[in-house]
Amino acid sequence: MDELKRKLIEIVGEENVLSAPEDLLVYECDAETLDLARPELVVLPGSTDEVSRVVALAAANGIAFSPRGAGTGLSGGATTVGGGLSLVLTRMTRVLSVDQFNRVAVAEVGATNLSISQAARRFGLYFAPDPSSQMASTIGGNIAENAGGPHCLKYGMTTQHVLGAKVVLPDGQVVELGGKSRDLLSLDLLGLMVGSEGTLGVVTEAVLRLIPVAQSVETMLAYFPSVEDCGQAVSDIVAVGVIPAAMEMVDQLTLNAVEDHLHMGLKRDAAALLIVELDGPDVGISAQREVVEKAARNNKVMGITWANNEAERLRIWKARKAAFGALGRISPHGYVLDGVIPRSKLAEAIRKIALIGAKHDLTIANVYHAGDGNLHPCILYHRDDLDEVRRVVIAGREILELCVDLGGTLSGEHGIGIEKILEMPLVFSEQDIEAMRWVKNAFDPANLANPAKVLPNPKSCGESGGRPLLRHQILTGC
Repeated sequence: MDELKRKLIEIVGEENVLSAPEDLLVYECDAETLDLARPELVVLPGSTDEVSRVVALAAANGIAFSPRGAGTGLSGGATTVGGGLSLVLTRMTRVLSVDQFNRVAVAEVGATNLSISQAARRFGLYFAPDPSSQMASTIGGNIAENAGGPHCLKYGMTTQHVLGAKVVLPDGQVVELGGKSRDLLSLDLLGLMVGSEGTLGVVTEAVLRLIPVAQSVETMLAYFPSVEDCGQAVSDIVAVGVIPAAMEMVDQLTLNAVEDHLHMGLKRDAAALLIVELDGPDVGISAQREVVEKAARNNKVMGITWANNEAERLRIWKARKAAFGALGRISPHGYVLDGVIPRSKLAEAIRKIALIGAKHDLTIANVYHAGDGNLHPCILYHRDDLDEVRRVVIAGREILELCVDLGGTLSGEHGIGIEKILEMPLVFSEQDIEAMRWVKNAFDPANLANPAKVLPNPKSCGESGGRPLLRHQILTGC
């Protein structure tokens, strides 16, 4: 490692190679804090050329590397389970260009999600994917996990908004996939790269699709006496043909935590809060607004408030995006899940998740991308209580099993990472997983690019890669 460190310093500079224990401690996990694995070295390259040289050096020495952005990921995708290098791309923050005529931006992957929209705002354009962490999360992380956010209901996931990418392959070779328009005449390697969680290569630059800011935006806050009534209102809105830009649902526990935090005057006695946002041409918005209100009133709504201006709209969204942070007032740790269910099963899923919480004596707060059935149950716990941690891990698995049993899947936007790797066989057959291994092997035959992520290792017992993880010890008994 001393020799490797010396060569890395030659590439990126001494200040951009970290090896002190107190520095490495910062990089032992991402926002999925149950599983810890400290890297041997942290490297912060500043350009595609430096990334290429670092990866080539790692490949020549058989050293694993895990790409990392802001560390806001919730499935352990940036955790260095295989040891080696944490390849941190947060120095690469430039928005290189905004083309208002072709409606695209080109950015380095360390640029934050929000910075793309800020750069495009003067042209009346913005970048649609908007995860709750958009102020901090990087474009590289968004691409790795195929991030979504509240507005993906109408506008789609990150993969719908990435037109091209510059990628460093696991041997250090640099390739360009796509461009200012999707290449539909050959293998969709770009589509393969988006959502691959750094297991096939390292994206260093991206060409991003921008969309025009809507003429009109209407944002509603509605309260319901039960989550079942709220869930039915969501189904009714979509059933009549209205596709809002976003439909977000928050339960009473989370609502009260947000109110304690922000003092917005939210109705504490409501069992569920629903945010519905409509956008589009001025013509038609009023008709959609009537439909949404009717669906809410048909389902025992306790109160409806519409934002009167942009400031009020942003205040409503602040409440939603502060939800998980506000839960820190209740418990010091939270494990946020990411299961997906059919929208029609929303009320049933909520009821059964509550039963799982009661069974394991756990408090579960719930936030939902209700419009597309993406659930975010947050299990609250104390990290130093090992018995509680054990119950959290087991309950988390039962919630994912429930989602699959209801006709859903394991992840809507957080990815598989190390968090759901043992649950992959719930959705995919061994033949499916073997086909995925073939793809991984085609790009990374030495298995150095973010190893032990996404694909279960059939030979491991209680481990993921080379380092034992607490969740896998609990779930496998090894």
